[in-house]
Amino acid sequence: MRQKAKGFKHFKEAFFYSLNGVKACFKNEAGFRHECGACLLLVPLSFFVGENGAEIAILLFSVFFVLIIEILNSAVEAAIDRISLEHHKLSGLAKDLGSAAVFMAMLLCLLTWIVVFLF
Repeated sequence: MRQKAKGFKHFKEAFFYSLNGVKACFKNEAGFRHECGACLLLVPLSFFVGENGAEIAILLFSVFFVLIIEILNSAVEAAIDRISLEHHKLSGLAKDLGSAAVFMAMLLCLLTWIVVFLF
């Protein structure tokens, strides 16, 4: 068994594992690609819409929160598919709950942008 890296080497390895995860999600998940496309528009727009640093930070958080939840949903789906590709009630429930989490994150993002626009 390989010994765990420590210090900066651990940080470097973890960084590259994380990048691999983002690349895999982008390659395999259409929803993640769509959300990344929205980020290309919303991230720069947040600097024009936000009136101060706090509003900009809140807008950016709401956008990246969607990506984070999508990555977690993809991880859950991959783990379930690894266990079995057969349809099972609990597997379907877990996937539906992950999808619901993504939906709620998108709703939160939308509401955040609406509130910042209106107030």
